[in-house]
Amino acid sequence: MNHFISIRCPSSIKFLSPFFIRGLSSTANSYQTQASTIYKVPKHHIQQKIATIERERPFSNFLTDKFERQHTYLRISLTEKCNLRCTYCMPAEGVDLTPSHKLLSTKEIVHLAKLFVSQGVNKIRLTGGEPTVRKDLVDLIGELGKLKQYGLQTIAITSNGIALKRKLPELVKNGLNLLNISLDTLDPLKFELITRRKGLERVIESIDQGIALGLRPLKLNCVVVRGVNDQEVLDFIEMTRTKAVDVRFIEYMPFDGNKWNKQKLVSFNELLDNIRNKYDVAKLPDDAHDTSKAYQVPGYIGQFGFITSMTDHFCGTCNRLRITADGNLKVCLFGNAEVSLRDLLRGNVPDNQLLEIIGAAVKNKKKQHAGIIIQIFIIIDSVNCTDRIEQLLSIKVSWYKKMHPIMPLTQPTIYNPHYLYKIDKTFIPYNYGFPSYPLQSRAYSSKNKKSECSQISQNTTISDTPTLSHIDPSSGRASMVNISVKTPTTRTATASGRIRIGREAFDLIQTNLMKKGDVFTVSQIAGINAAKQTGYLIPLCHNLLLSHASVDLKLEQDNSVEIIAKVECEGKTGAEMEALTAVSIAALTVFDMCKSVSKDMVIEDIKLLEKTGGKSGTWRFKETK
Repeated sequence: MNHFISIRCPSSIKFLSPFFIRGLSSTANSYQTQASTIYKVPKHHIQQKIATIERERPFSNFLTDKFERQHTYLRISLTEKCNLRCTYCMPAEGVDLTPSHKLLSTKEIVHLAKLFVSQGVNKIRLTGGEPTVRKDLVDLIGELGKLKQYGLQTIAITSNGIALKRKLPELVKNGLNLLNISLDTLDPLKFELITRRKGLERVIESIDQGIALGLRPLKLNCVVVRGVNDQEVLDFIEMTRTKAVDVRFIEYMPFDGNKWNKQKLVSFNELLDNIRNKYDVAKLPDDAHDTSKAYQVPGYIGQFGFITSMTDHFCGTCNRLRITADGNLKVCLFGNAEVSLRDLLRGNVPDNQLLEIIGAAVKNKKKQHAGIIIQIFIIIDSVNCTDRIEQLLSIKVSWYKKMHPIMPLTQPTIYNPHYLYKIDKTFIPYNYGFPSYPLQSRAYSSKNKKSECSQISQNTTISDTPTLSHIDPSSGRASMVNISVKTPTTRTATASGRIRIGREAFDLIQTNLMKKGDVFTVSQIAGINAAKQTGYLIPLCHNLLLSHASVDLKLEQDNSVEIIAKVECEGKTGAEMEALTAVSIAALTVFDMCKSVSKDMVIEDIKLLEKTGGKSGTWRFKETK
């Protein structure tokens, strides 16, 4: 093996460090004599020098959040597809998939990976869906392997192991050096029950081959569900006696469609107590960024641990960022704020501006993951509304379509070149020279104008006397207002309302045990959908393109739910009706979700709180005494 690097000294060698020119004479003659000499520098000297530079270089500000967490770990989802249908993960029929052209291409994945590695990311994990269903997985790992020269240390994948065995040798050859396999049972019949597919023997073969190829510790992810596989925990512990595996028991977490409830959760403390009843257990040291609390039975080859997402979160040391298969950056698994990196890449946004956007998202990462109140935001661009909602929500909206269908737009969605990224409560406007498209508009006016059917000349005099804007003064008939003479401005509207639900429904919502599902999430989606469809629901309203819509629901101590909707647009007319419609439909959805418990609910106090923009400026609701 060659342990030296050859360096040819050029005539301009004077600028180089003495480390590289050691042994050269200080005289001009000897310098000229030796300038073309090839010097061999030990590789480990070069590596030590690089390591020193890396330690001294400050970590990227773009990947450091306001809590000083440095994000060195990037998880990239390669696909939404999966060859299993695990009961805790998705419904039996699967979910509606994003069209392939809207997923990140291999070139785009490598581009983003290289960008993040340049800022200090040293570990990349490929996930799914199931990453092995992606046909170019081996080649993609090879491309990522080339980034190791720039500081990438770990290339990992998480797989169910079904179709992994035959690909593993090439994956390892191309740079894969860490493997996680999801396995919830060692019983073939129960495996089929949990995954709705056969194939346990293939998973075991993948595990054995991974160990043989030197992937250690090979991690096994086991989601423990009470009454399903909690009695097999000791069988997994016994597996560590002879296999170099790290079994991680994961607390059962709520996802859409998995019918989660707290009775199915087996806590870390309960699991550990049960293991200690049979085994002597030793605590192992944990790395600062480990998600798993590590243990081992003394004398066993492998080890085990617990991922305590539900009972003891590890947000304080989180160093993870995620990119979804369709290219959205998520700074928190449990958060709903997302930024579409795919759209920015396809809009030819320069890397330096891309980093500014990534940095803004990271800076707005919460101190810990979301609680009971969830905010959902919509980013509008040139894709169809239904597709965009499916892409941006961290939960699978497709699962809720059965209860709240999303009406497709009759015209293509068109967008403003000013992208608005909603992260927490801060708007970040960007304009990167995207082509300018006309905005859809919806007519509302505080002034009297002639009917849309009538010609409005440039000399038309508009009366300053307030009138009903949707009445044609010439005929007395209802009419849409013509707003073609108005100038587009940024407009916002905020509305609120309340629904009194009673104590029983209050408790069920608080514990997320309502039979129909997650009341707040479904109501939020319904409210946002309604805001988008206001022009179809309210006569004489044009379709209004919203650049932002959010619906917040909060439980109040008087057994009621407070609802607040906020919308924003760039257009010729206000968005008051969109905000009011969002609140109204969200309240009705709460009623629908809770009516099996009580029909004594009362929807009340729906009102516009504030509107800004337009000729009339800012208006706020004034409480009357």
